[in-house]
This record gives sequence, C-alpha cells and structure tokens, in this order.
Amino acid sequence: MYDKRAALDAIDQVIAQGPFEPTWESLSHWKVPEWYENAKFGIFIHWGVYAVPAFENEWYPRNMYIQGSNAYEHHLKTYGPHKEFGYKDFVPLFRAERFDPEEWARLFAQAGARYVVPVAEHHDGFQMYRSELSRWNAYEMGPHRDVVGELKAAFEKRGMTLGVSSHRIEHWFFMSHGKEFESDMPAVPERDDLYWPSMPDSANLDDICGQPGPDGEFLDDWLVRTCELIDRYHPKVLYFDWWIQHENAKPYLKRLAAYYYNRAAQWGIEAAINYKHDAFLFGTAVPDIERGQMAECKPYFWQTDTAIALNSWCYTEHNDFRPAEDILCDLCDIVSKNGTLLLNVGPKADGAISEEDQKVLSGIGKWMAVNSEAIYDTRVWKVFGEGPTKVQDGHFSDAVKKNFTSEDFRFTQKGDILYVIAMKSAADGRYLVRSLRQQEHTAGAVFHGAVRKVEALASSTPVEWSRDGEGLHLFSAHQEAGPVVFRVTLG
Repeated sequence: MYDKRAALDAIDQVIAQGPFEPTWESLSHWKVPEWYENAKFGIFIHWGVYAVPAFENEWYPRNMYIQGSNAYEHHLKTYGPHKEFGYKDFVPLFRAERFDPEEWARLFAQAGARYVVPVAEHHDGFQMYRSELSRWNAYEMGPHRDVVGELKAAFEKRGMTLGVSSHRIEHWFFMSHGKEFESDMPAVPERDDLYWPSMPDSANLDDICGQPGPDGEFLDDWLVRTCELIDRYHPKVLYFDWWIQHENAKPYLKRLAAYYYNRAAQWGIEAAINYKHDAFLFGTAVPDIERGQMAECKPYFWQTDTAIALNSWCYTEHNDFRPAEDILCDLCDIVSKNGTLLLNVGPKADGAISEEDQKVLSGIGKWMAVNSEAIYDTRVWKVFGEGPTKVQDGHFSDAVKKNFTSEDFRFTQKGDILYVIAMKSAADGRYLVRSLRQQEHTAGAVFHGAVRKVEALASSTPVEWSRDGEGLHLFSAHQEAGPVVFRVTLG
C-alpha cells in the first residue's frame, strides 16, 4: 500500500515550485502547444480487458451487472452466473498474444497520425501500464506488459507524440450494479480491490449535478494515480472523459493542471489537457467534442474525438465501421474550423488490429500521402468553407451521414497558399468556388487579391481555371477516393 499522504505532499511540492498555481487565473496563462495546433490528426486507442468479451461496447463491465440488459443476458449464457465468473475473471484471458507495438506504430504513422493517445485506464479501473498504486494493471496481470510504456517507445521512434487518456474518475460508480444481486462483487470492496468503490448512481449519468460523490478519499486516489501516469510517461496530451465535470472534482482539477503544466515546464515540453463541456475554465485546456464537430469555425483550438466504429470504442464482433472517405471529409471539415481529429481504433483482445480497421487506416493513409500538406501545419482562412451541406453542431452527431457534394468546399491556409478542398469529386470534373469570385464584379467578396496559380495535389495534369464574378472555375478530370485538394497560390 502506498503512502497517500506522502504522495499528496510530493504533488503539492511540485505545484509550489511554479510557474502555475492551482487557480484558474494562473492556469489561464497556459498556451496551446504549437506542435498540437500543427498536428491536426491523431489516433485514440481503446484497448483493455473489455476487449475479451467483445460484446456491444467498452461499457460491458458495467452493463454485464445490470439485470435484464443485453450484456447481462449474454454474460449468463456465455460465461455462467456472475458469482462464479465476474468481470475480474476476464483479466487472465486478456493475454495480448499478438500485441506488437512496433506494428501499431507503423500502421498509425502510415495513416498519417502525428500523435497517439492510448487509454491508460478506462472506467473499469484496470490500468494498462506499470503502476505502484494498484496491482490491477497490465504489467502484473493479464498481458504482463507495460503497454503504455512500450507504445511510447514505439511511437516516439517514428516521430509521433504520446498522449494518455484517463477515465479513472468514472470508476467511482461504474461497477456499482454488481452489488444489487448475488455476484462476485463484495458488498463493501476493499480499497485495493478492482471493484472499489462501486458507489451508487442515478439513472441519468449525464446529470452531473444530480450525482452523489465522488468523495475526498476517491479523488485523492484519482489525483495520485493521474500524477503517477504523468511522471512515468511524460505525455504531451492528457485526455479526460466527461465525469471530471462533477463539482466535487473542481478543486482537484486545478491542482492536477498546475502539477501537469509545472512538470511540463520542468521537462521543457509543451503539454495540453483535453476536457469536455465546462470541466475546465475556458482558456486553461483544449475543449473536446465527443463524436461530433463544430458547425462553424472557432477562434480557439479544439478537438474532435470519434471512432472508426459507430457503435463502439472498443473492438466487438459486430462493429459498424465507417468508410475512410467519410472520415477524411470530417478531418477536412474539422481542420478548416480550427480543430484537430483524434480517431479511435479498438484492437482485439489478442492485440491484433482488425482487418476492417486496417482497411480504413490504409485508405486514410493513401489520401494523406498525397494531400497532407493541406492538413498539417495549416491555419484557418477568412471563411472555413462554402456549400449546401450543413454540419450538425456538438456532441454525438457522427452517426448523421453528411452526404457532402462537389459543391461543398473547405479551406485551409499556409502562407500565400490557399488549399481549396472539394469534399467530393465532381462527376464532370468541374468545380465552382464562389468564395473566390472577383471583387470588381461582386461587392463584399471574400477575397480581394489575385489568384496566381492553381494545381491539383493528386494529379500531375494541369488544372484549367478561370475567375469571374461568379467565382473560381476549376476543371480537373481526376477522381479521388475522398476529398479533392487544389493548391491555390494567392498574390
């Protein structure tokens, strides 16, 4: 058992050394890392014990204890009574026989990812890294490997940046329903039990204000665990899920942010925290939109986290995979609005990445190999885009298919280069970009300067173009599996 008081004192000592204090005023001096604004595309990884049952989604450890649910009935039928086979009994089956961090790194780098964020601990409370604070971790159980440590080495070898994700705070309530009937879960779990604390929750988990807890003992543990993760792996992104928004967590968030940003300053790295809703004060971390996007361009940097599979963040036997073309359109839309895309992959329990996931990543990689200059290191233009297709604003809208047309365009900029991105190939090869109409013909035009040159990134054939009061007329016979990118030199 670790000395909690000593651990908390050590955290406070780092905070006291500055430059950041645990106040919103002090934390508001934090700046978004330039590397992060330039990266634009990252990979999220949901991989853990929940990949063993591979049923429905990564909430299986919770749902299997909710009587009458699909997961509960599946568990009874497949594994037997919960008192004889509970969630902890999946741990020895999580062997990761085919886990190859070098292969993962190759696949993600080939897809064009510049940063990678593995889930270090999900709601189930099982740590995917070596820890001194709990024996329920992948180094001491299951695979018997420091998964996050091995991934860090492999990713950084290929020039990708490591982030980590902690969903620990949701563990406060996540396993609680196992106490409602005879199962393997103790009525009062010991502090070093996987199931601790399993506290009751209300029916609506999104009603943060109406939820009891988490209490000081649990939040102390949360803080120490998170700081251990920071110190052990030096991540440059620290991602949190939605429940850190709970009012009880607010003082701890400020202490954690001060600790993390002070550590980053000590190590000479640029670091960022991801948050949802209003968990952090605006300007102290990077806001994140889960499975959704912004309808308009924002004057601040933000992130979308979404998954290749529409139905689950982890691998299941019945995942509904999105095509690469749809994800590429989302990437272009997000980047044009001052955002970055964190795209999730869910490996199988044995560590293999499914053929379906690989196919999507390969499709993204082929497009990025030709068109990435319109993505990396770019900034927003005067307008983010144009066209008839509207993007729904906010969380949980990625299942709404957008059906972009060849009249939908997105813009990014780098110096005197404007990237005009047609979200779909025109069947006749003809495009009209109205935002680039000539000023002398139309009052209030977006762009008043000259167009010097137009090229198609994916084709060596010259682009035919002209410009008038209607807009910039382009002709390119090239058909792309994904958005078509034109490099427009402005004068």
